Amino acid sequence: MLRAGKRSADGEHSPGMAHLHPHRSDDDQVFQKYLDRAIDSVNDLTARISTCDLCSHDPNWNAVVGTGHPLADIFMVKYRPSSSEISNGVAFYGRAGDAILASVQRLNIDPLDLYGTNCIKCSGTPSDCARAHCPTWLREEIRIVGPKLLVVMGQESLDAVNGLGEPDASMLRAEPGELQRWTHTCDAIYCPDIDTSLDGPAPKQAFWRAFKAIGSWYDDRPPW
Repeated sequence: MLRAGKRSADGEHSPGMAHLHPHRSDDDQVFQKYLDRAIDSVNDLTARISTCDLCSHDPNWNAVVGTGHPLADIFMVKYRPSSSEISNGVAFYGRAGDAILASVQRLNIDPLDLYGTNCIKCSGTPSDCARAHCPTWLREEIRIVGPKLLVVMGQESLDAVNGLGEPDASMLRAEPGELQRWTHTCDAIYCPDIDTSLDGPAPKQAFWRAFKAIGSWYDDRPPW
């Protein structure tokens, strides 16, 4: 997955972000201010997740943080990190990220319009403590990014999102590929879990049938 670069002292973005946003011009100074603030907020959140002491962790634990554009229109969330994500400390690292990039390329969606994360930040086999506390990080991530579409992957993620208690949020249903209204500013689409979907032809097909609904949503959006 792509990560947005932070501006250097001379005002230039570091490699990793070719432009501000697929739907914004590079000289949009107002958006630039929002972007700088979001980058700072994501960096601060990452630092706090990496030093989290809300739960008891293995001495060599590695926090798994979100990845993508900090003001992305599409926010993808799955429940737990895979082993490759834990090793590298980045959500959607490895085959899940490769599958998502291949999918959005097929749908003509700019990868810079994506942000991806896990509900659980610290373990592939979360403790009861992590299940209770990690969603607080997820709630903060969603509020920083302010997406227009939430892509919820798997029943556990659905349960976590429905338990966030966001103001004016509707309860989402496990109906793959159906466009749902989550809040007054954000739609949602439910998909099967990407990690388990990559283990066989039938699960892959089921995931793709649900995920490709994002393409219709993306195409129907006004270009402003």
